[in-house]
Amino acid sequence: MLGTIFILSFLVLIVLRLPIAFCLGVSSLIFFVGSGTSLRTIPQIMTTTFESFPLLAIPLFMLAGELMNYGGITQRLFGFAIKLVGHIKGGLAHVNIVANMIMAGMSGSAVADASGIGAIAIKSMEKEGFDVEFSAAITAAASTIGPIIPPSIPFVVFAATSNVSVGGLFAGGAVPGVLMGIFLMVTSYFLSIRRGYPCHKRATFKEISMAFGKALPPLLTPLIIIGGILTGIFTPTEAAGIAAFYGLILGLFVYKELKWRDIYRVFLEVGKTSSSIMIIISMSSVFAYILAYEGIAQKVADLLLGFSTNPLVIFLVINILLLIVGCFMEPMSVLLVLIPMLLPVVDKVGIDRLHFGVVVVLNLMIGLITPPVGVCLYVVAKIANISFERTVKGVWPFVITLAVVLFLITYVPVLVTFLPNLIFK
Repeated sequence: MLGTIFILSFLVLIVLRLPIAFCLGVSSLIFFVGSGTSLRTIPQIMTTTFESFPLLAIPLFMLAGELMNYGGITQRLFGFAIKLVGHIKGGLAHVNIVANMIMAGMSGSAVADASGIGAIAIKSMEKEGFDVEFSAAITAAASTIGPIIPPSIPFVVFAATSNVSVGGLFAGGAVPGVLMGIFLMVTSYFLSIRRGYPCHKRATFKEISMAFGKALPPLLTPLIIIGGILTGIFTPTEAAGIAAFYGLILGLFVYKELKWRDIYRVFLEVGKTSSSIMIIISMSSVFAYILAYEGIAQKVADLLLGFSTNPLVIFLVINILLLIVGCFMEPMSVLLVLIPMLLPVVDKVGIDRLHFGVVVVLNLMIGLITPPVGVCLYVVAKIANISFERTVKGVWPFVITLAVVLFLITYVPVLVTFLPNLIFK
């Protein structure tokens, strides 16, 4: 009975649109008071959660992304992408996607990529005659590649909750991330033909070489991060620190666009964002404790397994569930609340946890561009200075495109597992 009240109170608070940390905290408090458990247990669980070295990677990857945006790195990557793919029909749409794919190897955050690339891309696309809704929509859709191509903050969180290798998840996200970029480019190409969007003149080899030279230092960042992790030189958390330090050096001393006075603003912004995530993580650990105590995760597992034990069917049900939930909750919350309940199901039907992790994160990235709580849609709508509704109208072709990629990586698992198996054997 108390477990039912606990879940119902959480759902009611969600419907009332309270911040997710409060939904988790208040519903957990109701349970502890009702069960007569000492309230001192709550801070004990919260503080124990942070005794995790991998979680330190979250603020460090955020710091790396912010330093890249402030340090003039985003502009140089965008310029290099123009020379590479600007000549394809719908030029700047493809540039937007490729720039996001490159930035994905540095920040690990969809929101950071949407704000960084969006500030340059949307204005440039409007000047060249692209519809503002399309410009905002493709920016939001392309930003979802960020947490799939390594490094990835959601992969770090999933690894912390599921005992899966962070390096394995990073390797598993590489092929799906590239597929997302290719499929988005194909969709943009046909939309651009139909709507008559412009393209640039094909760049010469000399122009591409010059743009590559300007963008080379930041282009080395993914190689440093992923190469170091896969070769065992440093851990993902240490890689995040190195990426942040490298971004600081590039911004201050190489491109000299990051000023000393900007550093305080960067750290303040990262501090606010990462602290909000850490509050959610700590509250969700209390929530997860209650789920385990009440056996709710096992009850959910029994319910799903009573429906079917076929892994293909279970994957379909989980995908539908996550796509729906992703419309209303932000990714970190879903990872921390739902994944502990779904892992027993996944294990019982024989689904590889690493494969499951990549599928889950792609599901939740689609949620970032679907209403009513599509965070990336709000970010690009603000940059483009248009209503949220207009942005939603333009994004649906790309939601369908990403859903196709989700279907592919769900039912062709080798697309996810090939690289991890090759590298880690």
